[in-house]
Amino acid sequence: MQHNLPHPQLPLVAKGQSKKIAAMNAGLDSLTLGQLALDLKTSKQLLVILAASAFDASRLLDEIRWFFPSLNVHLLPDWETLPYDHFSPHPDLTSERLSTLYLISQQNCDVVIVPASTALIRFAPQSYLSARTFMFKKGQKLDLEALRTQCANAGYHHVTQVISPGEFSVRGGLVDLFPMGSALPYRIDLFDDEIETIRTFDVDTQRSLYPVPEVRLLPAREFPLDEAGIACFRQNFREFFEGDPSRSRIYKDVSKAIPTGGIEWYLPLFFTQTASLFDYLPENSMLVLHGDLDLAAQSFWHDAQNRYRQLAYDVERPILPPEKLLLKVDDFFARTHQYARLSLSSEKNNLPDLNIERRAENPLFKLQQFIDQFKGRILIAAESLGRRETMGQLLQDQHMSFTTCEDWQAFTANASKVILGVSALHQGFVSEKLAVITEAELYAGTVRQQRRRNQEKARNTEGMLKDLSELRENDPVVHEQHGVGRYRGLINLDFGEGETEFL
Repeated sequence: MQHNLPHPQLPLVAKGQSKKIAAMNAGLDSLTLGQLALDLKTSKQLLVILAASAFDASRLLDEIRWFFPSLNVHLLPDWETLPYDHFSPHPDLTSERLSTLYLISQQNCDVVIVPASTALIRFAPQSYLSARTFMFKKGQKLDLEALRTQCANAGYHHVTQVISPGEFSVRGGLVDLFPMGSALPYRIDLFDDEIETIRTFDVDTQRSLYPVPEVRLLPAREFPLDEAGIACFRQNFREFFEGDPSRSRIYKDVSKAIPTGGIEWYLPLFFTQTASLFDYLPENSMLVLHGDLDLAAQSFWHDAQNRYRQLAYDVERPILPPEKLLLKVDDFFARTHQYARLSLSSEKNNLPDLNIERRAENPLFKLQQFIDQFKGRILIAAESLGRRETMGQLLQDQHMSFTTCEDWQAFTANASKVILGVSALHQGFVSEKLAVITEAELYAGTVRQQRRRNQEKARNTEGMLKDLSELRENDPVVHEQHGVGRYRGLINLDFGEGETEFL
């Protein structure tokens, strides 16, 4: 039996129109946005959430997927590098970006979440992605030499053993391929020139796992490093930058088909014309401007301009001005006007103080008081199954009655007032006759302490990476020999309390 759980409903807006929605609690915004996506799905409309911060983008991804597992939700992440950094994004990020862009272009997703730092960046044109995306199916004829050429043109590396995205290997009638955007690599077994089987395999053991009907091959990079791409880069580089191009390490590396660190910040030079996020979106998409998007966009532009002023005079590594890499903020918001738009922001939860008082005779007296007074249904959400068992024992010790559930769908079908479950929510909320309480409210002191450590960790990490991005100026020998990006895996940061992290 499905029980009605009242929560705010977001309105459907006509194309070219906009509406501002009052701020919602974090968590509740994910629930209402997911419900909106379900409504739009019936008319095959894409919901595009433009988030002010990468944190909110990641949170919305986890929470919408938890509330509505039937929705096809994807994140278009940023590169997680500072503008003009001398190292490249992690291959997994590139893989996820290419996969999401492809799914958008094929209208094969329901929700796309895009941080502001991603939405402003210029992309490769759709033609680049479509021309370098291929499908292999069981029973299909396959020319191995053509495949080698195709993989090379798509930027894939030929290796003896495939272990990471963007690699392929040919051994007789076996082809191992790790496509960008794929969670696992594939093994194609040929009978003469026909694909007999396609199986996934484990990169550690190299053993085949389970059969699949087809493989989708995406480009290995967001720019072409084939003969035509290199020629376009060389021509645009000479036209845009003055002086002798042979003095530039970037120019020499690209001429040798070497994707040097930080090459992503030269992406426009590989094309005659770039695209924006809006060039990929269907015309009937609905946009949700989540949070203070204007402030986030202005801040990103300001940071890019500051770094450009600091780094623009290196003759060996000339850089493109921000306007060649990013959409101007005014132009960005002007492009949103052609779509239906909602403006929505999230705020802290509106729950009362429910913190567990460990030294009290009844540590859960605040929670018990809230349950007694609240007229609706309550979900108490743990972070994991193990934590749910621990919290359940604590509730039992205080003689509090409850039932358990496995997911949101089981909660909505359960008539009990208090239900203990597991969720991906970052914090709880109250909405009319529905209350969701997470560990962030029950263990507020512990969570705040952990957040302080995480914030310090983030500041230390950001400072370290900024120092590394300037390593070339301080120690060019080290940079030339090793490359800044390689140091990300060599730095051991100790943040205290037994926490050690490797970048």
